[in-house]
Amino acid sequence: MAQNQTAPGIILSADSTCDLDPELKERYHVNYFPLHIILEGKDYTDNVDITPEDVYQAYYDRRILPKTSAVNVQEYIDHFRPWVEAGYEVIHINLGHALSSSYQNCCLAAEELGHVHVVDSGNLSTGTGLLVVAAGKMIAQGMDAASIADALRARTRKCHASFVLDTLTFLHAGGRCSAVAALGANMLKLKPCIQVDNRDGSMGVGKKYRGALDKVLVKYVKDELARYPDINTDLLFITHSGIPREYIDLVKKTVNDTIQFQEIHITKASCTISCHCGPNTLGILFETR
Repeated sequence: MAQNQTAPGIILSADSTCDLDPELKERYHVNYFPLHIILEGKDYTDNVDITPEDVYQAYYDRRILPKTSAVNVQEYIDHFRPWVEAGYEVIHINLGHALSSSYQNCCLAAEELGHVHVVDSGNLSTGTGLLVVAAGKMIAQGMDAASIADALRARTRKCHASFVLDTLTFLHAGGRCSAVAALGANMLKLKPCIQVDNRDGSMGVGKKYRGALDKVLVKYVKDELARYPDINTDLLFITHSGIPREYIDLVKKTVNDTIQFQEIHITKASCTISCHCGPNTLGILFETR
């Protein structure tokens, strides 16, 4: 159980669905709590004893997909209690409440324990991770926990997440789109852009791209970066569900050719995210000012 060495007194914690890479997790001393993945009746811990590749293989072999399960109240209490009893304040950043009851459960745990400041990211994957990094920076600056939590809540509308799906097969298998829509999109080589609503983490369909994945990704990156006139260039995430490196390199080059960011981090999405979107999904995630 890592403790924050930079600012004693505050622990930074987040649902594992924030999808940070190991370097950022270590830099900001982030303590993860993984969600549950239920596959064929067995309860797995997301990205601990099951990977997105395991999920995909189960679908290819047996046409089954897992269910995802929120962290329950007692699990959060057990997670936070040692820190609270040791005198720490805890900041915990959750997956958007439209996607999971983890946020509500976390709030109940915080009410029981006290000294836990819960933030609904209104987002998913590294859209949440943007807030986790922001929290780490504020802790390092010496801000108090309540002020940090308030600042993060005000910042959620500035975090922008979107993804391009290579196939609708997994969305259909998970009951999130019709067979006709999935078949039609796949036959026409349509690759929809999924836009995340940063008020609650819900997802909607944006532009529908058509053609080969490499050409689609270049167009998508340029479109997303052109949507906002006031992009914060401190940090951008390229987050994927498992995709060949050539596409990642192409996306990174397109970003660099368009806007210069101080840091670009490439991360892989957790099973909770990946099992709904399938392989070869990729998104860019960033903040506005």
